[in-house]
Amino acid sequence: VQLQASGGGLVQAGGSLRLSCSASRRTFSRYTVAWFRQAPGKEREFVAAISWRGDTTYYADSVKSRFSISRDKPKNMVYLQMNSLKPEDTAVYYCAADTAWMGHAISEYEYWGQGTQVTVSS
Repeated sequence: VQLQASGGGLVQAGGSLRLSCSASRRTFSRYTVAWFRQAPGKEREFVAAISWRGDTTYYADSVKSRFSISRDKPKNMVYLQMNSLKPEDTAVYYCAADTAWMGHAISEYEYWGQGTQVTVSS
């Protein structure tokens, strides 16, 4: 499965962005999909995940109530709606996919996109 993340950019604190993750394979609809992020000088960290059915989601505490993950199965797309953005949300955001159930560790995801930069100015 090839993943393509897009939608990053520069936004002021308090603003919003929506990231998109597209996949090359129709069987993407059977995969758990997650977003991770990596800030400069820091390790990659889990942000959010959505089950293959789209009925279960899981968020890191740092983004809960501000971010929302969703999927459009007919379009083979997963989205990350990011609201009330903070400077500390600045990072490269990656989407990842796997057949495993709702993991939040990097090692639990086999397929990765190339990342999209999100920069939040104060």
